[in-house]
Amino acid sequence: MEENKVVPIDTLLPIEIVADSLKEEGIFLRILRASCPIPQRYVFAIIGLLGISNAFTMRVSLNIAITQMVNRSKVLTDHLDPNACPSDEVLGVVVKNNTRPYAIYEWNEETQGFLLSGFYYGYVTTQVLGGFLAERYGGKWVLGIALLSTALFTFMTPFTIRTGGVTWLFILRVLEGMSEGPAMPSLMNLMARWAPIQERALMSAILFGGGQMGNVLGPLLSGIILANGRDWAYVFYFFGGCGVVWFVFWSILCFSDPNSHPYISKKELDYLNKSVAKAKSNIKKDSVPWKAILRSPPAWALLAANVGHDWGLYTMISDLPKYSHDVLRFDITTTGILTGLPYIAMTICSFIFGMISDCCIKNGWHSIKTGRIIYTTIATTGPGICIILASYAGCNRSAAISYFILSMGLMGGFYCGMKINTLDLAPNYAGSLTSFVNTTSTLAGIITPYLIGLLTPDSTLVQWRTAFWVCLAVLVLTNIIYCIWTEGEQQWWDDVRHLGYPPGWKHGPIIKEELTQRSTDPEYIELTRKLCAEIH
Repeated sequence: MEENKVVPIDTLLPIEIVADSLKEEGIFLRILRASCPIPQRYVFAIIGLLGISNAFTMRVSLNIAITQMVNRSKVLTDHLDPNACPSDEVLGVVVKNNTRPYAIYEWNEETQGFLLSGFYYGYVTTQVLGGFLAERYGGKWVLGIALLSTALFTFMTPFTIRTGGVTWLFILRVLEGMSEGPAMPSLMNLMARWAPIQERALMSAILFGGGQMGNVLGPLLSGIILANGRDWAYVFYFFGGCGVVWFVFWSILCFSDPNSHPYISKKELDYLNKSVAKAKSNIKKDSVPWKAILRSPPAWALLAANVGHDWGLYTMISDLPKYSHDVLRFDITTTGILTGLPYIAMTICSFIFGMISDCCIKNGWHSIKTGRIIYTTIATTGPGICIILASYAGCNRSAAISYFILSMGLMGGFYCGMKINTLDLAPNYAGSLTSFVNTTSTLAGIITPYLIGLLTPDSTLVQWRTAFWVCLAVLVLTNIIYCIWTEGEQQWWDDVRHLGYPPGWKHGPIIKEELTQRSTDPEYIELTRKLCAEIH
């Protein structure tokens, strides 16, 4: 019988999409769809940028506030540093107490490093969960709730410190990390649905540029807020409040995919459905092919590059304020301003690198793989060399800050290099691949502040130089691994139904047979045909 003929699965229109298309749109939404002049993919990118920016300000708020929380009013001869730089805050050999009335905690360098790493202990635990939730339920609410809860925990920080001291603060920082953990996997999931291939590098620069904006605004605004001996608690109240405000705008303006957006223009919707495979995919997903991912050299190459990136970035994020304040001896306001300058350079360079990369790929001047290798290499070797030069600049503040600015500017190449490589390898499982990479690479965020605390017990110039040499070694080694094993094309395990298994695969199937069986079910086929007939 004709009705029982098996139809190839690729020719069937999923029931969910058909049902959605049969719903009548309201007049108001029709008008919005017809007249909305703003591309909604860039609304998503801009609101996402602000969200990631706020996430990073909340993450780094403790890094600069801690310089005003810790009592450093001892005589400097307690640990004399022959290479010590002249201080903006020192008269003779005694630090002026009256400008820092809220610096009441006597935490040594090791304790401070332990507290700064607390965030990453929590951050590493919820990456895989975040990727799973985003792929199952959509990225909008996973990202939104992640950053809202982080904002609430940030707002609670002053009360927690004053009530429970070091122990409670560490626990709270772990909870903040757990809350923010799902943010990046869900963001990559959203990008897979909103970013056309030919616009990926630029959209990546916009979205991930939010992190650098946060690294600029966090120290800059913190320095302004803390000027003239103000209470460090205001930093946490301000950034926590900004997170709550952002959540309101995110809830109203952004959606998990173009097809669920109520007022995206028809023109943009058609464009995204044609150019972004994930934009029109609402079929229930197969389980994540973990056994194939764990056997994939490009996935491990991506992980290695991310470890190097995070090691370098966390070194700068967590410890540049301390280096500026303790070694270069800037006052807190100047520390906040100068700490932000390298991230301004990184944001600008990420846009420049992104546009150059997109242009070269569009014109066929180099392949996607070659582009990812070029910019990842720039973003590893360049910053590593620059921070070494900064440490050998000694007390020449202008030279040291210039090297730090150049270092972070070159690091902007990561965002059109290995950061966007996730979407090249696995557009269907971008969230899960990101969670796999971030879970391991976040160990750098745990180790780096604590290790630097051990390497710099007296926070002297020579001790910091050793820490920077370690950073250079990690950056170069991880880049070599990435360059050898990375790829620039979609991997077979991301869509095995179309790409098939590679020769010699001996590890069994990686997908369920549920969808194949469903496609031969006469009842399902007949229902699909009727719905298609109603549309046409």
